[in-house]
Amino acid sequence: MVHRNRITSILALALLAAALPGACGGSSDEPGATAEVCERTSEDGSTEFLKRVGCAADFEALASAPVDASLPGARSVKVVLDRADQDALYFQNSVLYQIHYDFVSSHLSGDALPYVPPLAEFNATEYFTPDRRFVLGAVTHYQGPDVWALELSPYDTASADMITALFKAVQGASFFGSKLAFHPTSEAVAVEAQKLPADIPVVSTGDLYAGIDYQPLSLGTAVGRLRFAKAADLADEYLSHQDIVVLDQAPNDISVVQGIITEEFQTPLSHVNVLSQNRRTPNMGLRDAMSHPELLALKDKLVELTAGPSSWSVREVTQAEAEAFWEAHKPEPVTLPELDLTVTDLRDIEEVTPDPPDGEPLRDAIKKAVLAFGGKSAHYSILARIPEVPIQKAFSIPVYYYDLFMKQNGFYEQIEALLADPQFNTDTAVRDKGLKALRDAMKSAPVDAELQDLLRAKIEAEYAGHPIRFRTSTNSEDLDGFPCAGCYDSNTGDPTDWEDVLDAIRKTYASAWKLRTFDERTYYGIDHRTIGMALLVHHNFPDEEANGVAITNNPFDTAGVQPAFYVNVQSGGDVEVVAPPPGVTNDEFLYFFNQPNQPVTYLTHSSLMPEGQTVLTAAQVHQLGVALDAIHERFSPAYGPAAGNNGWYAMDVEFKYDDDANPGEPATLYIKQARPYPGRGAAAGAP
Repeated sequence: MVHRNRITSILALALLAAALPGACGGSSDEPGATAEVCERTSEDGSTEFLKRVGCAADFEALASAPVDASLPGARSVKVVLDRADQDALYFQNSVLYQIHYDFVSSHLSGDALPYVPPLAEFNATEYFTPDRRFVLGAVTHYQGPDVWALELSPYDTASADMITALFKAVQGASFFGSKLAFHPTSEAVAVEAQKLPADIPVVSTGDLYAGIDYQPLSLGTAVGRLRFAKAADLADEYLSHQDIVVLDQAPNDISVVQGIITEEFQTPLSHVNVLSQNRRTPNMGLRDAMSHPELLALKDKLVELTAGPSSWSVREVTQAEAEAFWEAHKPEPVTLPELDLTVTDLRDIEEVTPDPPDGEPLRDAIKKAVLAFGGKSAHYSILARIPEVPIQKAFSIPVYYYDLFMKQNGFYEQIEALLADPQFNTDTAVRDKGLKALRDAMKSAPVDAELQDLLRAKIEAEYAGHPIRFRTSTNSEDLDGFPCAGCYDSNTGDPTDWEDVLDAIRKTYASAWKLRTFDERTYYGIDHRTIGMALLVHHNFPDEEANGVAITNNPFDTAGVQPAFYVNVQSGGDVEVVAPPPGVTNDEFLYFFNQPNQPVTYLTHSSLMPEGQTVLTAAQVHQLGVALDAIHERFSPAYGPAAGNNGWYAMDVEFKYDDDANPGEPATLYIKQARPYPGRGAAAGAP
């Protein structure tokens, strides 16, 4: 924890300064500030750099969105202190020069100055060595809390003396100098910040985050009827795909809607955000949304909602405008390929998705495996053959046995009767009742005797001694373009009570016909008759020490300038990571695994951990990073630039730490699943 006494004071200082006359600048008698006098002589043309930022217009002329947009509503200008030229200070045009090297190699190399070396040498020295020529940083204005912050790269090893020199130079050459604070961007930088002089205020990422009232997650525009609801009531309250819903908190599951606003902030890896990314519908957090006057004035009316990278808007629309929007934004129907019902063996997971022959795409191998074993098993099979990725021993029950279960018990005919009923297709309550009756029948139906014999023999020979987890692996989940996060339910059975095992299988099969899952498929035009469910099977460890989710790329930096792993993790296994209870927060951090020193930037800390402690140790974070890096590289030929896709790519990974296999020893990492992340980052809009 860094300078707690100074963290709160900077936020108070920012609020006080905002209330003063001429708050956009500083008066000449304020310490560290000069009178607001613009330096730019012309509003026309491009300004390459300024040596002094005298007014808000100067700042805006140089500013861009920061490389890391984890804190929304921010504008940033990169700064350079040249120690070889008497500490000359430069505010560079951060639109023209997105990285420091581009600017210094263009403007500060040669003539009377030393030459700037090639990029690789520059990066190796200017962020890490004590005798570096430059001190490099950025000034970011966070609009929500109105804080002006000087920041270094998370991996920069600048000393407190270097930070002080840069801070004092920026403070004395800017209209915002009296409001400037230092913001540590990683745990390592925070340690060095503890050595700064007492007159340099320090503000933490958590406090900046707390001062923000708008959280953009999935960007875009939608039209729908503005509904207010509580997340706890959604199980009994029907929402239409023509609704935009305002919620008190993020639910773990939600039917197809046009847009989502939650009063409590979400994690980018929440199920509802993954669903919103996949649906290309706006999703945002807004503090006090349930009582927001602008939203309340439009309750139950047709509106257009726009979620942008730093702001949002809502306006009333006509019925004609709404119908035109819905017609223009119908999703393209998804057609699932025919299932492979020729595979009847219970297959060890390593053999489900064989490595493709040389020259053949990995994506084709995955697609082929999905036809018999579903998406989860197909991806888990690849994980099983990555040496750096620890998983639980597993096998897969092919989709053949789901199809057999449905045929033997007449469930396909029951589904046909439901689909033929016009009221079932138009009335949500009727549809819910019909699907519940189908699920109830499935949960008590007999399971094929041949499958039971094969399964009993497999468990007794190779998986004895533990409850068994049966996880859904369908041909319509965990796929690029249609992940269907949270669509299906997995269940656990105790082999010492065989009926309990059969109940787990039946309940898992039945989850294919939940109302939200059915409506999700309908929205995407999927023929329900083409659904098939395989099962991924392994031991169940119910009492893990930590559970989490991660993205193998930085969702706040889709430009790829600062790649990192984004991680959400919570202690124990009782609290849902992607939808924690109200008031509960996770450890949420960016791990710059491929940068020197591998810095970690915590965005929030777990409310279930003692003050100053993190859920994972440094060694566990590194172990997780090794696995995430290997997963990212292995699946890149299927989903990333190596597969011909342009730009940002990531895998969505679930993991846990558990000591069940070795009680008393440090908890061991297990990767639970990996699937392609559907969006282009945490604040992604439609392509």
